[in-house]
Amino acid sequence: MLRISRGAGMLAALLLALQTSPVRAQSAVTRDDIIGKLDHFETPMEIDVPALRQQVGERSKSRGKNEPPPQKRPPIAPDLNKSPVVNLDIAFDVDTPIILPSSYQTIGRIADAMTHASLLPYTFLIVGHIESTGRRENNAILSQRRADAVRDILVNTFKISAKRLQSVGLGEEQLLDPARPNAPVNNQLQIFLVGKIPEAEPPAHPAPAAPAKKPAKKKH
Repeated sequence: MLRISRGAGMLAALLLALQTSPVRAQSAVTRDDIIGKLDHFETPMEIDVPALRQQVGERSKSRGKNEPPPQKRPPIAPDLNKSPVVNLDIAFDVDTPIILPSSYQTIGRIADAMTHASLLPYTFLIVGHIESTGRRENNAILSQRRADAVRDILVNTFKISAKRLQSVGLGEEQLLDPARPNAPVNNQLQIFLVGKIPEAEPPAHPAPAAPAKKPAKKKH
């Protein structure tokens, strides 16, 4: 797994990105944009993330003669579309999971939204996508590593609880714009609100009360 630098180095890079990219900063998605897209919880989304990862890996290896082209493949996780979602442009170095400094501000705003009172009780799924270029199997692997990289920064740098975040890469198996499989829009990252944080369960059997201490006898 990619190791993301932490602490002062990451924060310094974030400040540098804000100072050197005024145009991007002005046009970037805001914290309130993210909250507005995600703050519509109705029912929890039932999704087995490890099973979905395995399914993506297996389907991305398909080599059958009757395999449909990217624009005609059915979505691999159609139930995702039932949950609140925000689509985000996160810039990565070419063919790597290395996040470019110009996107640190966006990730910081994601963290700000997740710690806002309206979203604090919820859990999220980070979903990576890749446009349909290059090897299909490699795209699945890269999208997973990119989703993991964003999760790592949210957890390690911005201190979002790891229990609130899962990540999965769908590669080119669920294109955001199927009509244009090679379009850059298919590289966007999605964040879904998937459910509430489980409340702590009370102990099954309350602990017995400690016996009352007998008063000490007075010495004469």
